[in-house]
Amino acid sequence: MRRPLENVEIFKKRREAVLKKLNNSALVIASHPEMIRNHDVHFPYRQDSNLYYLTGFEEPESVLILKPGSFPESVLFVRKKNVERETWDGFRYGPDMAQEVFQVDKCFPIEEFHDQFPKLLKGYESIYYRLLKNPEFDKQFLAALDALRLSTPRSGFGLLPIHDADVFMGEFRLYKSGPEISNQRRACQISAEGHKLAMKSVKPGMSERQVQALMTYYYLNQGSAREGYHPIVAAGNNATTLHYNFNDQVCKDGELLLIDSGTEFNYYTGDITRTFPINGHFTNVQAQVYQHVLDVEKEIISELKPGIFFKDLQEKGASLVTDVMLELGLLSGRKEDIISSNAHRKYYPHGIGHWLGLDVHDAGLYFVNGQPRPIESGMCFTIEPGLYVPESDKQAPVEYRGIGIRIEDNILITADGHEVLTADAPKEIKDIENCMAG
Repeated sequence: MRRPLENVEIFKKRREAVLKKLNNSALVIASHPEMIRNHDVHFPYRQDSNLYYLTGFEEPESVLILKPGSFPESVLFVRKKNVERETWDGFRYGPDMAQEVFQVDKCFPIEEFHDQFPKLLKGYESIYYRLLKNPEFDKQFLAALDALRLSTPRSGFGLLPIHDADVFMGEFRLYKSGPEISNQRRACQISAEGHKLAMKSVKPGMSERQVQALMTYYYLNQGSAREGYHPIVAAGNNATTLHYNFNDQVCKDGELLLIDSGTEFNYYTGDITRTFPINGHFTNVQAQVYQHVLDVEKEIISELKPGIFFKDLQEKGASLVTDVMLELGLLSGRKEDIISSNAHRKYYPHGIGHWLGLDVHDAGLYFVNGQPRPIESGMCFTIEPGLYVPESDKQAPVEYRGIGIRIEDNILITADGHEVLTADAPKEIKDIENCMAG
């Protein structure tokens, strides 16, 4: 039998917290669809983050319903036990064992979802559900919702109102508890060690994919189930493509290598970017640009504490990187005009960071009721300024063309400041060159 990754009491307490906030609404969360190619080739499966957050249950074809105030308050629909399918696809809990192991109030076979749904949801005023995450299950959900409507004829009511479950759940996932912080810290630690391994291993003539393979091997060897996202391993001008993902070119002597990579640990992911010279030594020009970006990152990180606003971090990042562009001669004019016209986005087109947790771009609103939300203790996010000058940009000074630099760290906000969870990944020029030499 496959054991849950963590103590199921953790998930039970989370369900209890969510049930207290639902009032007279119900929450329905479906698993991710199972990815199958050509009918018989299966990809590794990863559970929907919200469903995992509330249950620890990892099988596909599963649905959780939370319905406060009437027993059963927690209901899980799962696949039946099937010895023949388990011979091909592996262990299944089945309803009886899932109910016992994961401590939900009631489990049903997934085939009974349509029939049980109207009985379970009768009397509730609205439903939290995220449409379009699992289009196939959306059809079943909407059909069951209509069956609920038809179960109360001549009532005058239509379909129950549907609210976005991901927005609702984001308010819980945004604040990391002790077990979550432990998982997040371990994911960041393994990710940092993977970046150090890449620095020590890379040399001219290797392919980007070989570097990726070294890091992936290390992650899995340290207990990760998977990478947190498809990594970017971008040599030279490839680094000026923000979501470059071919990872199949040669790492050339004299070029920089940008690696954006992080791994998962118990579903929580690290997200680190480091940029370093393939031959182990920054040229003067590379060091000049790199140090500018690093100074921006360090200045923003130094200010992180409860009470500040992510919006202000974004604005400061844009301001500081624009100063760099002006100093390097990439842009000219008044800084205020450059930023207001978005001209700075030519070389810095992304934001300063994003929430981090169960997903690499984790759940949670940045604005609440139209107002920026203050950063609070327990929040985790990235800080990642960058500068990207494509080879094809004839307006840029020639010495900067083909240079793409991003430096990204993962931050946990504490009661009185912050913790850099990815500090073990070298980023000072001296530390990078020493790591590569060692």
